[in-house]
Amino acid sequence: MLVTCWSTKGGSGTTVMAALAGLYAAQDRDRPVLLVDLCGDLPAVFGSTEPSSGLHEWLRSDLAPCSLERVLLELTPNLSLLPRGRGPLRPDRTGELVEWLAAGEVVVVDAGVLNIENQPSACGSNEEFRQRLAAEADRSVLVTRACYLALRRAVSLSVRPSGVVLVAEAGRALTRSDCERAIGAPVLATVAVDPDIARAVDAGMLRTRVPKGAGRALARLTEEI
Repeated sequence: MLVTCWSTKGGSGTTVMAALAGLYAAQDRDRPVLLVDLCGDLPAVFGSTEPSSGLHEWLRSDLAPCSLERVLLELTPNLSLLPRGRGPLRPDRTGELVEWLAAGEVVVVDAGVLNIENQPSACGSNEEFRQRLAAEADRSVLVTRACYLALRRAVSLSVRPSGVVLVAEAGRALTRSDCERAIGAPVLATVAVDPDIARAVDAGMLRTRVPKGAGRALARLTEEI
């Protein structure tokens, strides 16, 4: 099962939601879970040393996908991380990568922010790579706040989510139903903005301080993967 988490606006919480989904899936199932980092932030979230090589280096090589197993970082006994590496992500081997990832039991990808096609992007090939991972996933999950601008961008994207993780914050006028109608996909989880999550991330201790409230909220998503 390949699950790609993405957003249309920075600060939506995509990296944290991908990390939590991976953690809970690894805890709830006695099976290996792989986190794939397309943005470069997951090592910091887990308090790990920044690796010197990863996906970027493999994409530039002629090595078989199985060679990626040598650069995986073990986060917990059932959870590993495929780091981004240090350079652009060329899209020419995306199909090969997706085929290898799909052979795994559970793979959660942090694809970060996807840009609208008619907006200039400084990411170049990175953008194409991320969009293909979102489009070709078994479960394409939009992480968003109930923000009019974020929803407006989501509607304009060619990539369509199969489900939504709604990051809930006080004072928003738009409701869960509003988001579902605008996006055309069900809300699989509603996760409240939680200071405990923020503190764990800021301290790089998310894997040892897993917030229980977020786990209950993400139960539907993790059960289905």
